[in-house]
Amino acid sequence: MVNIKINGIDYQVEDNISVLEACRAVGIEIPTLCNDDRLQPHAACRLCIVEVEGKRGFEASCSLKVWDGMAVETHSPRVMKARADILDLLFSNHPEDCLTCEKSGDCKLQDYCFEYGVEKGSYVGEKKDYPVDYSNHFYSYDPNKCILCGRCVRVCSELQCTGAIGLEGRGFSTKVSTPFDMGLAQSTCVSCGNCVAVCPVGALMPKRKEKVRYWDMEKVKTTCSYCGVGCQMELLIKGDKVVGVEPADGKANNGLLCVKGRFAYSFVNHPDRLKTPLIKRNGRFEEATWDEAYNLIVDRINGIKADSGPEAFAGLTSARCTNEENYIFQKLFRAVIGTNNVDHCARL
Repeated sequence: MVNIKINGIDYQVEDNISVLEACRAVGIEIPTLCNDDRLQPHAACRLCIVEVEGKRGFEASCSLKVWDGMAVETHSPRVMKARADILDLLFSNHPEDCLTCEKSGDCKLQDYCFEYGVEKGSYVGEKKDYPVDYSNHFYSYDPNKCILCGRCVRVCSELQCTGAIGLEGRGFSTKVSTPFDMGLAQSTCVSCGNCVAVCPVGALMPKRKEKVRYWDMEKVKTTCSYCGVGCQMELLIKGDKVVGVEPADGKANNGLLCVKGRFAYSFVNHPDRLKTPLIKRNGRFEEATWDEAYNLIVDRINGIKADSGPEAFAGLTSARCTNEENYIFQKLFRAVIGTNNVDHCARL
């Protein structure tokens, strides 16, 4: 542990952590656009700057380690003005379409501009004017809204390990691009959408069939059913309809998802989806209660087992179940019914 002073108050914090981590540990929130706890500090956005006693300029709190006796000012007038100037520079080269932007309500640039009183960009001059990339089936990329925080690039290379995008150019011409600027559809992108999940603005947005606002949606945490890994995710619900998916921070997935978990959710809303058990009566399937279905299954199992023995049964389970569900399934057949005739479609 080390003793540091933050905004005139003495604290004891863990050694070898960043100033940003130390401030968050004691309940002091510092704005940041490029930071991600899963990635190495990047210090790209400079919005997390602080004043450190004995230092001439500002320091990026995300990459600066604490030391014993350190004194930090996180919200001094100089720091607040510098952050406002940074936001002013960003917003001056940003489309002023917040009223129609789908990211409105979940945009960190919008939130910070509100917090620091930046109503419009005061720097007049040339603005970015790039074509929007709609080539990916599941999301779009608008480089004009990109603030060059680098989170998408680093998540793609460091966590997803695909390396489909990178920063190209220098100075004003810098932008996030695919190799040879051929577009996402021609890159090595696997459409996982993890870049979309970390984008703090509206540069990377999922393609949706209907217009939604973030404040209209409710989040429901669940487990992805596409395989047995157990990835955690948040279903975005509007009314009684699933309109999107966002990754949740679970031990199995660390805030990441694959293309199926992130974008292949529309089957949930299909009108032909079964919502109740069906029992065949007189040659036709009819809706039944769960109790009726369970009782029928138990009666048939007991009858067949009495007549033909447990080896008359076989169980086939699905890869689209959690490991826990498949474990219970094979225990049902081995321990309750009494047969080892169990197979699984994923072995192919």
